[in-house]
Amino acid sequence: MKLSPIAPAAGSVAAQGDRVQDLAASLPVAAAVVAPDVQVGVQAASVQRAQVQAAQMPDVDAARVAEIKEALARGDISFNPQKLAQLILRHHGGGA
Repeated sequence: MKLSPIAPAAGSVAAQGDRVQDLAASLPVAAAVVAPDVQVGVQAASVQRAQVQAAQMPDVDAARVAEIKEALARGDISFNPQKLAQLILRHHGGGA
């Protein structure tokens, strides 16, 4: 006795899966790499913005930095690391 394969009924999950696999197989390979290219583009734009912002920042005033370090060492000014962290988060959009 010879058995013949049974075709899935139209509209069944198996028939739809076959159709999706056939469509996927017919897509060009380049279609599979579109998403990573988009993500790289977004990352590149973010890096470009950071480079522009860094270029606009003033140079470091070494004399002023030394003056502030000395004032901190003498206790003339105080430093609150938690407050600094909050200000950094707020400035960069990461906190309230």
